[in-house]
Amino acid sequence: MRIKWLITIVISLCIFQTNAQRSYLSLNDNWQFRFSHQVGKNSTQRISLPHTWNAPDALSGKLDYKRGIGNYEKDLYISPEWKGKRLFLYFEGVNSVADLFINGKYRGEHRGGYSAFTFEITDDVEYGTDNKILVRVNNAEQFDIMPLVGDFNFYGGIYRDVSLIITEPTCISLLDYASPGVYLTQKSVTEKQAHIVATVKLSNAATTKQVNVKVTVKDHDKTIQEIKRHVTLNAHSEGEAIIPFTIQNPRLWNGREDPFMYRAEISLWENDKLLDKVIQPLGIRYYRVDPDNGFFLNGKHLPLYGVCRHQDRAEIGNALRSMHHEEDTKLMLEMGVNAVRLAHYQQAEYMYDLMDQSGIITWAEIPFIGPGGYADKGFIDSEAFKKNGEEQLKELIRQNYNHPSICFWGLFNELTERGDNPVTYITELNELAHSEDPTRLTTSASNQNGGLNFITDCIAWNRYDGWYGGMPDALAKFLDQTHNQYPQLRIAISEYGAGASIYHQSDSLKRPNPAGWWHPENWQTFYHIENWKIIHERPFVWGSFIWNMFDFGAAHRREGDRPGINDKGLVTFDRKYKKDAFYFYKANWNKTDPMVHLAEKRCDMRPTAQQNFMAFTNLPEVELFVNGKSMGKQKPDRYAIVKWEQIELPLGKNTILVQSTTKDKVSDTMTLWITDSAQNTTAVVCCCNNLAAFVFKRIVRLRTSHC
Repeated sequence: MRIKWLITIVISLCIFQTNAQRSYLSLNDNWQFRFSHQVGKNSTQRISLPHTWNAPDALSGKLDYKRGIGNYEKDLYISPEWKGKRLFLYFEGVNSVADLFINGKYRGEHRGGYSAFTFEITDDVEYGTDNKILVRVNNAEQFDIMPLVGDFNFYGGIYRDVSLIITEPTCISLLDYASPGVYLTQKSVTEKQAHIVATVKLSNAATTKQVNVKVTVKDHDKTIQEIKRHVTLNAHSEGEAIIPFTIQNPRLWNGREDPFMYRAEISLWENDKLLDKVIQPLGIRYYRVDPDNGFFLNGKHLPLYGVCRHQDRAEIGNALRSMHHEEDTKLMLEMGVNAVRLAHYQQAEYMYDLMDQSGIITWAEIPFIGPGGYADKGFIDSEAFKKNGEEQLKELIRQNYNHPSICFWGLFNELTERGDNPVTYITELNELAHSEDPTRLTTSASNQNGGLNFITDCIAWNRYDGWYGGMPDALAKFLDQTHNQYPQLRIAISEYGAGASIYHQSDSLKRPNPAGWWHPENWQTFYHIENWKIIHERPFVWGSFIWNMFDFGAAHRREGDRPGINDKGLVTFDRKYKKDAFYFYKANWNKTDPMVHLAEKRCDMRPTAQQNFMAFTNLPEVELFVNGKSMGKQKPDRYAIVKWEQIELPLGKNTILVQSTTKDKVSDTMTLWITDSAQNTTAVVCCCNNLAAFVFKRIVRLRTSHC
């Protein structure tokens, strides 16, 4: 048949082999999708993965975006050559309930929207013909699945990759919570030597076998360590090999300074026949958190300059491709980020790979999320809910155990002790995390007082002083009082931020209503300057994480320049525009890329002749020019800020240039219009509902700009 011939060609093109025995076939293409209520014969649409059905409705701010069941169907040709092999379907992420059917027969279920899972289908398929794969996906609220609530969209769909993995009957296990089946535990590490234990999970679907497990550690192509262990595997059973080894004078994984990783090759042999091989990163490092002096990596103090990141973007929702993760990472590196909180759930495996490669210290967490400021709850004291949380924690840890960038397991966000009290359960999760991984620290993000703040190894707070009430100086008071009252606590700031629209510009500084439609960019800039000063001056704060690196989808929000978007990001939802606060942090955190940035460039029409100018720079000195005339040189203060005040400008068009006094002349420019101040008018730069057109108005005797 022509279809089978085509399928054979596709298989030959799509299968890539990591070794002679284990192979992978991408199943991302040629799915048929329909909602469960669409029962007509012609109701399906052809789609490719990753896919979500909520990109149109949730991102348009539709409060009741589709939360229900979607069906994904696919014909999968199973080659006769695969007889005698084992076949596994690997799903990297399906939100949030996935029920699998093979040829109309129910195969099983996975409950949880952010972790990977695997089904073995060896005995469920027919060889030499097409097999029908059906995945029923449900993103409706489930009382036994984390999260129950969240200030973000619960996108439905198969939104990450799907693969068919083909192995020998005896292999390194793929069924241990969809982990690599290999755990590299760093028992003790110094600059002189690293003691490591490799735990290898084995699965035998054949008769009793005598096998050898070999661990080979390589520095690029150079083998620096090789150890072998003999294992007897009983018929149709699971087994385990524990292999300790030592690396002398290891080159350490040292964050952004040197994110070096060895390559650990774990291979399974029967006599001289290679049965299976798995390759894992081995980034050797040690770290600690001190209550008074913060985070230390490999014995050296490392201030953590962090951001939070959600896994969605404009137009596509959470159905991200590799290039999207790469772009996000590139933007973080440009700003000088050296730490990230991947909130509020397990994110794509490739994102953790990128953090390893980039040297970004990572906080990875489960979606145990409280109501925050909303009328809901995040914890139900039921066995089913608690069991699901435990399963998601095991999945997070086992699937990501070997990533050197991960230093913290996050256990909750903004829970309350009202009603069902989660304190006992958090304690159980904390014990489970240490049982699963005794080498890493646990942490959590709190927004209130209570016993839940004294459970995890470290604790962090979500603070929005100067946005949801108060002024930034309240953060200083909170940090100092907390540190003095509880000197044993290892304290961080897990969230701080303010909303901003690039279309909302004001020539005056006034705190807006967070729930309102007017979110001027200059307040966000002021907010971050003042909050960062407070954090930076307190070395006992072991880390700080800006909320958020990027604008993200939240269909229930009605604020900023459009509905359905949380606009606290330093970069717009489409990643096209960096807000002024981005450049403030870049000037403070990125000391390697020379830069200067004029703040408030988008506020380009102003009503008064006397103007103040502010720029951010990591250079030693810059000079301001107005219409080609120098307004003087300035050295930045300790927070990379330079200011020129009360600069007289003529009416009409003005060209503003700030330029370094260094030989390479790094610069930034803007064009600024001074309106007729004699008429006491104010220019308004306004954009409603994300329209890209600027509307300029003259408002007599009004000094504050707003839409």
